[in-house]
Amino acid sequence: MRHGITKWYFSKRYLLLAPGFFRKIYFRMKNTKSKIIVKGKLTDTHTRCVHYHSPLDVIAIKFKCCNQYFACYYCHQEEAGHEHTLWQKTEFGTKAILCGNCSSELTITQYKASNYQCLVCKTAFNPKCENHHHLYFEQ
Repeated sequence: MRHGITKWYFSKRYLLLAPGFFRKIYFRMKNTKSKIIVKGKLTDTHTRCVHYHSPLDVIAIKFKCCNQYFACYYCHQEEAGHEHTLWQKTEFGTKAILCGNCSSELTITQYKASNYQCLVCKTAFNPKCENHHHLYFEQ
């Protein structure tokens, strides 16, 4: 490691630390020893991406088509190389939402009933995400 910069792995993207210095980002579930990889054009370790990066944009969504977490629909569209598939209502019991603050996984039903906050750490989620539910979930 050069200049004391810690190397973290996250995806194929790098976070700019200072001019000329980059580092990969690790995203490890805090409540288990397993890793969850979130793909996309990420800007921080809280699952924010270049498309959605407000303080409230702290969820990642597991896409049914590839069973992988992406920061948003656009990140999936740009990097996955295939069309997305909607989660059907009968599958809303599946853990498919990741809190970018505490790394808890929520089922789609829990997420939709959460009043836009994490059920574990109470971090606020972006209520405007409801405008995009048609991109992820059967209506």
